[in-house]
Amino acid sequence: MGYRWFAIILLGLSLSSVLAYQIEIPQAEIENDEGGVSVIVGNVTYTNPFFSVGVTEPLIMLEDQTGFVQRNPEYELPTQSQIVGYITTDFTQSPFSYRLQLPRTPNAPLNDINFNDQDDTGVMVFQVAFWSNIFGDSYIQPRDQYGRAWSRSYSSAAVSSSSENLDEYTGGKIIAYAPDDQQAFPSGFGEDNKLFTDDDPLVIIPQGFTAVDMNTTPFTFNRSHTVTINLIESASTAADNFSMLGFAGSFDAMLEKFRNEYAFTDYKNVDWDALEQEYRPQFEAVEIASEYNRLLQEFIWEIPDEHLSMTFTPSLVRDFFDATDGGIGIAVRELSDGRVVVVYLTENSLAADSGLQIGTEIIAINGVPISDAIENKQAWSAPFSTQHVRRLQQLRYVTRFAVGEEITMTYRNPDEEAQTTNFTTVFEPESFSSSSFSADETGFELPVEYTLLDNNILYAEITDFLDDSHLTIQLWERMLRNARLNNITALVIDMRNNGGGRAYIAHQMAAYFYDEPIIIGNTERYDPYTDTFFADPTPDRFYLPPENLRFRGKVVVLVGPNCSSSCEFFSYAMTLQDRATIVGHYPTGGLGGSVEQFFMPGGVTVQMTTGRVLDADGNIHVEGKGVAPDVVVPVTEESLLGDNDAVLEAAIQYILGDL
Repeated sequence: MGYRWFAIILLGLSLSSVLAYQIEIPQAEIENDEGGVSVIVGNVTYTNPFFSVGVTEPLIMLEDQTGFVQRNPEYELPTQSQIVGYITTDFTQSPFSYRLQLPRTPNAPLNDINFNDQDDTGVMVFQVAFWSNIFGDSYIQPRDQYGRAWSRSYSSAAVSSSSENLDEYTGGKIIAYAPDDQQAFPSGFGEDNKLFTDDDPLVIIPQGFTAVDMNTTPFTFNRSHTVTINLIESASTAADNFSMLGFAGSFDAMLEKFRNEYAFTDYKNVDWDALEQEYRPQFEAVEIASEYNRLLQEFIWEIPDEHLSMTFTPSLVRDFFDATDGGIGIAVRELSDGRVVVVYLTENSLAADSGLQIGTEIIAINGVPISDAIENKQAWSAPFSTQHVRRLQQLRYVTRFAVGEEITMTYRNPDEEAQTTNFTTVFEPESFSSSSFSADETGFELPVEYTLLDNNILYAEITDFLDDSHLTIQLWERMLRNARLNNITALVIDMRNNGGGRAYIAHQMAAYFYDEPIIIGNTERYDPYTDTFFADPTPDRFYLPPENLRFRGKVVVLVGPNCSSSCEFFSYAMTLQDRATIVGHYPTGGLGGSVEQFFMPGGVTVQMTTGRVLDADGNIHVEGKGVAPDVVVPVTEESLLGDNDAVLEAAIQYILGDL
């Protein structure tokens, strides 16, 4: 006697009521009834360039959908419910393949989805999904879930990204498991176009695993031994491809994308109509790829957002070297008092032979006062989100010219009168390389490096949030575990050479300094269905690590203009509740958005900002501003040219109480 009959008899229903109850829900029509699904195979095709970056422990798993059934965005995937498969080809090459072997009996929560006011045994509901394991053991834990109770992309169910129907199934395939042959399951979406609601048409499904195809009306129920289920890259995640539209057509498509999806149009007062009027005729007239690339770069430079970029094509590389290979052997910086001085001098260079020295003040170039010359200089690292980064980059380029260019330079050596010297620039890349924000980086840095300083102060440098995510967390936790074991009471975190990466990793690394799951903020993105920007109703917050990994000592964070994007999100997160003190010469870069990339003709990839990151009060808090130091270290000849790291020294003195 099945569960339903037993329950009905207990309720004292008549035989006629029993028959009516049984007739009410028909049996599902089954395709290929081979006794139930045992193996799932399929492919994962992706276009998003960021898909595999930083992922070293990719997982294909049967993902418990109880969170979706209950519409509970805080649902945590139970370890015992996770059925992990095999990735059978290189996941860094799209498409890649997978294979999932199903157990005889899974161990996920049963969901009563009959909505008949009677307690039924219920069913388990799954989808196939791709995950990246970052924290803890080999299973997905709450900190790995990115605040998601079910996958929105790279999963077998198609999920809506519209603000009006957010995260609801719209198609694709799911897997149902029934513990007996008396359980109901939807055969369609019902009038509300949602699944697992009380207007769903129902059928009785057989015991075991059944693949449910939601792309048909009614749903198709497949009981093949082996089923093929390809995962879906959502429209909001997939990269747009304008590469086949030609020069003018691709510009039109790109401009339309910027008009709709660029996150800071109003905030930055970008006039897309004016840009179209200026650039559309030029793109229409372009005939060769090199001209197209130059024009595309000029267009991108018009938008004051350092997240915007494009592929540095061979023709642009040639243009860059033609414009910057020439020099006289110096690099300069601007001091807090307004003077511009030589901070690097190439040995046996034109400048050295003419008597310029470290500390020489530059007064004018080609008769133009140095401040104006800097302001007028085009920096090839454009565009910029903040004026201070723009100025610092222009300082790099103000002493760069084409090889063989005739220039004059007016300067004043220490304790001497001003003088003017004529130069013919020569091929001289050394001084230019020395002025790079990343000049001290080798490319072999670990994502987290640390060492013990005097006075029991631990110094750590986070170099990247786009490296191996699992390794990054392992190094981070190893450091904090050792800090606790060795009674470290103060920590300096150097963020000055961190170009960003995954915002979620940045936020969750900051969580190790807190004891409550603080709301950090949210990100607004464009909804093409409503033509508005909207924020995910589930905000970004800390997901706390184990208590024994949390650091409760004094923290100082070092920042600078080369700290950008997710580096800034980490730095900002460390200011919540005044948890850390920020120290630096300058604020961070001011890149407060999330990005996506799309494809243009000639193998060019363009990156744009499509998400605007907000604080917990809904305010734009990083873009165009950066994270400013609490302790501002003046830019002086001593701080630039001394043997010690002036910013680090200021942090140490602050910790010791001397500031």
